[in-house]
Amino acid sequence: MKRLAVLGFGIILLCVYASELEKISEFTASNNDNIEGRFINLNDDNLLGYNFTSQMMIFNFEKKSDANEWRVVDDVVMGGVSKSKITINEVGNGVFSGHVSLENNGGFSSVRHQFDNIDVSNYNKFIIRIKGDGKKYQFRVKSKLGEYHSYKHEFSTNKTWQTIEIPFKELVATFRGRLLNMPSFGNKNLEEIGFLISNKKEEYFHFEMDFIKLN
Repeated sequence: MKRLAVLGFGIILLCVYASELEKISEFTASNNDNIEGRFINLNDDNLLGYNFTSQMMIFNFEKKSDANEWRVVDDVVMGGVSKSKITINEVGNGVFSGHVSLENNGGFSSVRHQFDNIDVSNYNKFIIRIKGDGKKYQFRVKSKLGEYHSYKHEFSTNKTWQTIEIPFKELVATFRGRLLNMPSFGNKNLEEIGFLISNKKEEYFHFEMDFIKLN
């Protein structure tokens, strides 16, 4: 009798588990485009109150992005005549374009995005996704808006989309084109990011931006 009772209990358990497996199968089939559905996802930023994400988005360009959140700074501030602009194109990418002139001792165009202080002590590099025109550009950051210097990293573009990783240690201190005898960017503060073109020649340029984030 005991054996029959145990056997019967086992059959009941099998039925219960079979029913649950059927529900899971139906759920997966009906959510084919989102397999994760309601199951626990370790990529969920707020899973159980913890943050498993190792990246922070600083700016993600979209169709609804406001180009006015970026400020153009050309060599006109020093008497030059270079001219540039930033727009959002039809697919939602930021477009920094214009003409660099060497007249009146000019020679640069830049675009900058400023924000409230971000603590970057838990990160060690920037990741940018851009598409250039084959020219060289600089990625620039500032720890504090009030500081006279900024930190730069020069990179080349190849007319295709590129995802470029820029370690903090590769951002060197600079002021008006001169390298400074200072440590590389390693502060815990960040208040400005931007891009600059200054190749010591007259040229038109066209530079697209997708996102800038910390890692």
